[in-house]
Amino acid sequence: MSSQLFEYEFDEEALGFGKPEPQVTLAKPTGLTRLFQGITLLGSILLLAQIAGSAFTGTWIGFLIGPGLLTLGSALYFWSSMKDRPPGINHDGIRYNGWLARGGGGYLLALLLTGLYVLIYWFPQYLGHSAEGNPTGLVRVVQAPALLLTGGPAGRWFLYGVLYSFVMLAMGVRMWMKYRHNRYEKLRTLSVLFFQFVFAWTLPNLLVKWGQPYMELNGVWPLKQDYLWPTKVSELWNGDASLGPVMIVWAGLIALVGTPVLTYFYGKRWYCSWVCGCGGLAETLGDPWRQLSDKSERALKIEHITIYSVLGIVLLVTGVLWVDHLAGGIFPENFGGALKHYYGFAIGSVFSGVVGVGFYPILGSRVWCRFGCPQAAILGILQRFFSRFRITTNGGQCISCGNCSTYCEMGIDVRAYAQKGENIVRASCVGCGVCAAACPRGVLKLENGSTHLERL
Repeated sequence: MSSQLFEYEFDEEALGFGKPEPQVTLAKPTGLTRLFQGITLLGSILLLAQIAGSAFTGTWIGFLIGPGLLTLGSALYFWSSMKDRPPGINHDGIRYNGWLARGGGGYLLALLLTGLYVLIYWFPQYLGHSAEGNPTGLVRVVQAPALLLTGGPAGRWFLYGVLYSFVMLAMGVRMWMKYRHNRYEKLRTLSVLFFQFVFAWTLPNLLVKWGQPYMELNGVWPLKQDYLWPTKVSELWNGDASLGPVMIVWAGLIALVGTPVLTYFYGKRWYCSWVCGCGGLAETLGDPWRQLSDKSERALKIEHITIYSVLGIVLLVTGVLWVDHLAGGIFPENFGGALKHYYGFAIGSVFSGVVGVGFYPILGSRVWCRFGCPQAAILGILQRFFSRFRITTNGGQCISCGNCSTYCEMGIDVRAYAQKGENIVRASCVGCGVCAAACPRGVLKLENGSTHLERL
């Protein structure tokens, strides 16, 4: 080998390339960031004091200085700590962070989340829930907003709604700041927050105050499996509630008309990534763990088996209940009640709640949406065979960095499509757009074809 090769010097600056840009380093915590950390810590301490039964427990002051201050401090902390960082995906230390890469911290968080769901579903008395309407502990902390919105005392489900909504709000600020370079992500974050606070929390509770049945207006059958079950329909149609028939029409139109029409034009993203509360929590609270989704073929096979099995089960249960109802009770007594109970326990509670959210730090952010949600299964079938939505790829620009596949929460190997220049038309894709937002080359675009046949 020639010695000149080792003596060769390449002076970039002399050739006019200029000095390289300095590397971006993570900003050190500022005084403002530490202030918001302090506010968050203070809110946590005051919340614990409320749970223990301080003088302000159950009042607006107690609610504002407990959950309110904790949420405000968390939201401001995310804003302050991320405002000087470059937007978008930040890989630094993720693989070596035990909280984000199935380390001890991740398993601890999974245990805490799972434990919270177990308490809410099956042991609410330990949270302060009282069947007699005399809440204590954590449930009593939300007594003031419960009296305002529902006209009655707080219970475990009102507490759940407060926790769900406030966590989405704080983590929604984080999501906004992280993807502030992407208009689609910012609008989508605002959308899921709006539907959670208005359609899934405020209006359903006001309906109770006005003497109407409770119904989350962003819920769709069969995700909300009982919305079109005969007992619920009979209650709404024949009950004293003046809005009962309107609610039946609303649920029927969304399930039978809105779902196919909107999915044809926009894919399943219209619901899964813009409206659904489950998707909203996954996109906000679950975002730190989206990279943990399993991309293997084995996971894909499991996904197909489980999600379509759940869809088949809910369709079977719904059909059996309606046959029994219309035929005047041809099945044994309490058979329908047992069906509803076991579906609600195994699917509605264990799968969608305990596993679906509790396992975020272990299995990724869309466990329920990917492996269990029957509504996602229906939307996926429509999207795959009868929708204009697609993700187009420009294979010539792809540098195979893998960001798109890594951060696909549905376990899709997006890079494989991009490398071949193929449009992505998958039943499981929820159209979150993070693959496009994370791409450094602009390879991926969320688009619609002129028809469902032209999109391929």
